[in-house]
Amino acid sequence: MLKIHIPGRNLIEVENIVFDYNGTLAVDGNMSRDTKDMLEKINKFLNVYIATADTYGTVKESCKDIDVVIKTFPHENAGACKKEIVEKLDREKTICVGNGYNDILMSQECIISIGVIGPEGVSGKLLLVCDIVVNHIKDVFDMLLKPDRIKATLRN
Repeated sequence: MLKIHIPGRNLIEVENIVFDYNGTLAVDGNMSRDTKDMLEKINKFLNVYIATADTYGTVKESCKDIDVVIKTFPHENAGACKKEIVEKLDREKTICVGNGYNDILMSQECIISIGVIGPEGVSGKLLLVCDIVVNHIKDVFDMLLKPDRIKATLRN
């Protein structure tokens, strides 16, 4: 569990994190060793979910050595599928991380949403609903390991 007390807001107790895969954790379907290592680190205090239509068909192979829950779904209605995954978790205890248009609905459903610009870009419409926007997935992991960064960004 990750506890974050944000001044001017309530204490947030996060148990889950839902990541988009392509464009967020992976670039062109490939996830770096550094990203895998960071997923293992945060998996020690958060339940890690990867939500993906698996455009490149690489997610299972990429994640075979790391302890994460992979949720795949058809390419159609990806946004609704991701939202449904978050709805089945406790929205008040879930962070969502994504970069695409199909990440908007899940980002509206969770307690904290993080948009990742990254090498594949980010949907401009997603930026309008995210609580935090970062340049790279590494920045997300750094925030989770140093939650005062989240506090500083979101305090009232």
